[in-house]
Amino acid sequence: MKALFVAYQDEASRRWAPVARLTREEGRYHFVYTHGAKAIAHFTPFGRMTNLAGEYVSEKLFPLFANRILPKSRPEYRDYMHWLGLSEEKRDEIEELARTGGVRATDSLELIPCPEPTEDGRYELFFFSRGLRHLPEESRGRVESLREGERLFLLEDRQNAQDGMALMLRTDTPSTLVGYLPRYYAADCQRLLTMLGPDAVEVSVEQINHEAPIQYRLLCRLSAPWPDGFEPCASGEFEALSDR
Repeated sequence: MKALFVAYQDEASRRWAPVARLTREEGRYHFVYTHGAKAIAHFTPFGRMTNLAGEYVSEKLFPLFANRILPKSRPEYRDYMHWLGLSEEKRDEIEELARTGGVRATDSLELIPCPEPTEDGRYELFFFSRGLRHLPEESRGRVESLREGERLFLLEDRQNAQDGMALMLRTDTPSTLVGYLPRYYAADCQRLLTMLGPDAVEVSVEQINHEAPIQYRLLCRLSAPWPDGFEPCASGEFEALSDR
């Protein structure tokens, strides 16, 4: 089962919360709301999925998510799939949404993939470095000179006024800030760093997309042993409101 959580940002408080979950099981898509929806004041359900306690099942991807998939007919489709590091022939809609976060300029939603142990028992993430557009020219230039496989390091940004859990990405030598870990992975990775130690949590450059829009410029890979008893997306806000 592959799962994506829908994170929603409340306009008034600027608070993010996981408000829904999308899964794919035996070729069918399942959608439920989570307890995070009740943590957002005046949260409005999506489209026709108005029952917060219900479960919705479809043979096709729900419009809320399908509208965040790039059509194959678009001229940039081949480049886009290359930027994501995904196969054109074996297109996986859930995996595509997991890589991009399904972000659109017209709303305050972001899709959060919930990691599962790999076949060899590891915690593994692929993600694009965030915040590059807001960094100085020196940082953006350093990204262009990175090599595939180059080691990156996580650095706590405890004085970040927007997110006290934020984790920055830096290079080795010379040490240069090259973005941030996506916010929704920060809590899990902070726990992994505490449980395993910093040397066990490895971040590396997966791919540099020199011609891509800046949000798809630096694709990273994070890998660590999966500790016994470790559960990602474990807080109460991720729990389904449906009895299913």
